[in-house]
Amino acid sequence: MADESDVVYTAGTSTRTLEEFLDLLAAYGIELVVDARRFPTSRRYPQFTQPSLAAAARDRGMRYLWMGESLGGYRHGGYEAHMTTRLFQGGLDQIEPLLRQQRGAIICSERLPWRCHRRFIARALEARGWRAVHIIERDRTWTPREEPRREES
Repeated sequence: MADESDVVYTAGTSTRTLEEFLDLLAAYGIELVVDARRFPTSRRYPQFTQPSLAAAARDRGMRYLWMGESLGGYRHGGYEAHMTTRLFQGGLDQIEPLLRQQRGAIICSERLPWRCHRRFIARALEARGWRAVHIIERDRTWTPREEPRREES
């Protein structure tokens, strides 16, 4: 069970540049990038292919971990059904101790978490005692059951 102070972040690469995305993560003190894309490739945004993102994150002092096999989207029968599998639960079991050691963000390609499977991963971690904060922009986060808010400068 996570401690009340445990927070997990999520973020989407979206159409940002690689530098913009890593700057966004750095602004929230992210040390561990948990890639939850099932297929971490992109012809349209080649800066976010798995090798490019992993190398750039490492260059910024962030640890990169691909978890697409267990946490990635695009599941037959829907993602909520996938959440009941041993594979999904095992993925959560694998990342929880890492998230306790380093401030982490679960990432995928969708900017808005309510349009993405990240919200389901966050919900499952919340059931284990975590607090989920979805990063939308540098000054905008969203927490489920809350309205999106802007951080005061």
